[in-house]
Parts: sequence; structure tokens; C-alpha cells
Amino acid sequence: MKGYTANETAIIDEGCHIGDGTKIWHFSHLMTGCVVGRNCNIGQNVVIAPEVVLGDNVKVQNNVSVYTGVTCEDDVFLGPSCVFTNVINPRSAVSRRDEYMPTKVCRGASIGANATIICGCVIGAYAMIGAGAVVTKDIPAYALVVGNPARQIGWVSEYGHRLDFDENGIAVCPESKESYLFREGRVMKK
Repeated sequence: MKGYTANETAIIDEGCHIGDGTKIWHFSHLMTGCVVGRNCNIGQNVVIAPEVVLGDNVKVQNNVSVYTGVTCEDDVFLGPSCVFTNVINPRSAVSRRDEYMPTKVCRGASIGANATIICGCVIGAYAMIGAGAVVTKDIPAYALVVGNPARQIGWVSEYGHRLDFDENGIAVCPESKESYLFREGRVMKK
């Protein structure tokens, strides 16, 4: 007995592994060999390619394409129409299936609407990628990045609020009241 729900228009190929409590909406396609964790939400018109791994509680909004080579850890948010690539120099007439580059989105990170993630990048835990950003390199944990190419403009808390560090390198999230420490170019929760 399956522990997930799927709209009748969704296509789920044999050999997918889908966790309990996951919801799959209209016109989405989960391809053979993908792994989707528990309590995920797969929006409308989403493609999850073979060998993609989504952790638990991942939210994939409408019109997202997640291609082979991508791993998203638990609690990742993929905004509407964001896209991942998996080949650095694609050509229609040249097969590069053996050259797929891995991309990792770490726990709790959020990717904004219409953002593009170029393959081979690691997006750090709880990082926030702004809408429309084009990520071409690794992004540190808790970083806030925007633009094309994406550039860092600050730091965010696990609740997604911008952090303002004092002279001692301490910032407090206005919502959770949790403290963060900035040291040697990195942010960590205290």
C-alpha cells in the first residue's frame, strides 16, 4: 500500500521511491530511480529526473525541473519555476550523459522563483537564493545571494530573516530569538 498521494494526471514511473505523506500534484512526472522523502510536496508540472534525491519535507513549487545529479537535503524549498542544470557545456549533437555534474542543496536552503542553479555547485545549509538569481559557484551556509551572477549581500537565520551582526559578531533572529555567530567569514548558530 502506497503512503503518498498523487493527482491522477501525475506520471510516476516504476522504480521511484516515494516517502509516506508526500503529495504529488497535477501534471508532474517522477522518473525511474528518483528518491523522494517523506512529507514532501511536489507542485504542478514538476519534473524529477532519474537519480535525483529529495530529503524529507522538501517543497517543490510549480514548474520546477530537477535534473539528474541533484540532491536536496531535508527541509529544502524550491521556488516556482526554478531550474537546475546538469551539464556545463550542453550541445544537442554531443551526448554528455557521462559528464553530469553533481549539485547539492543542503538542509533548510531556499531557492527563489525563477532562479537557475548551474551544475556542480553546493548551496550551504539555510542559504537563501533570491528570485531570478543565477548561481554559478558554491554558496556558504546562511548566505543571502541575489542577481546574475549571484552575489552575496548578507546573511539569514534559519527562519529566513536577515541577520545584523553587532561588534562582537553576534546577531539574533527577530522571530526565533536564536543567536548566530559570525567568525572568519562564516556564520553558525550559537
